[in-house]
Amino acid sequence: MATTERAAMTTPTATLPAAARTRRPGAPEPGLSWGARTGPVLAVTLAVLVLWYLAAIGLNAPGAIERVLGGPDGTWSATQLVQTTWAMQRPILPVPHQIALDIWHSVRDWPIDSPRNLLLHARTTAEATLLGFGLGTALGLLLAIGIVHARTLEKALLPWIVASQTVPVLAIAPIVLVVLGSLGFTGTLPKAVIAMYLCFFPVTVAMVQGLRSPQRIETELFHTYAASRWQALWALRLPASLPHLFPALRVAIAAGLVGAIVAELPTGAQAGLGARLLTSSYYGNTVQIWSALLMSAVLGLALTALVGLLERSVLRRHSPAAQGKLKS
Repeated sequence: MATTERAAMTTPTATLPAAARTRRPGAPEPGLSWGARTGPVLAVTLAVLVLWYLAAIGLNAPGAIERVLGGPDGTWSATQLVQTTWAMQRPILPVPHQIALDIWHSVRDWPIDSPRNLLLHARTTAEATLLGFGLGTALGLLLAIGIVHARTLEKALLPWIVASQTVPVLAIAPIVLVVLGSLGFTGTLPKAVIAMYLCFFPVTVAMVQGLRSPQRIETELFHTYAASRWQALWALRLPASLPHLFPALRVAIAAGLVGAIVAELPTGAQAGLGARLLTSSYYGNTVQIWSALLMSAVLGLALTALVGLLERSVLRRHSPAAQGKLKS
């Protein structure tokens, strides 16, 4: 009887395919094809594009009829109306192919150091974002470590940390820029400080939770071995906090990009995606406005993907299998 029950318990695992038994957590299921994974994404993208083109016809039609087709009493067909709304130089809503062509000509037709090249603006914004992200991550880690190890700091700092995020970044950015400018700090650093202001909060909150995630039996074991607070932090709390840290870093770097772009708006900067947005709005060039917005989205995806690569690399090294190989 016991042999039969043991066989029944082990049969499901034994009969699983080898790919299912060796599949890493979070990896795609073996039976799920590439089309099944990408089909929903492509369907949503196609629906968004169709709605975008239809919306462009509706929003651009009054201007196209008035300025291009000769007014409501002119002779024009529906095909001419559609073609005109999709080819206006200053439309209310540019269509995707206009935005793509503007980005292509900006990158191809102008040198990399030209203010007309979007790559220059993306690089300038990325530098401020990465610097602010580094400063915000370091500040968040230090605050979280202090809060976890000192109950007084938790009561004194945590309410102010939460309250700091109730101030709109559009209101605080000019103040910070003016103060730092009066102290002689210009260029990338003031923008990085605004990015840091948005970055440190998710890192702090996530790391406080992550550093407190070890179970009581684990912390007591370190006390049994007379481990110092630094040893417990380095060997127990920090590794346990990694699953909490990296999702916060992805949020932080996206927020830092928003802060860097916002910081470029009131400074009259000559480079940066925020400066490109401001200049394009002055001249009413909606195509360039949308091009800068799309480049900002692409830059945000690239920076988030960079954090994702770092996450996979770090978690792979700290996985139980990797630690077992290192010990052997």
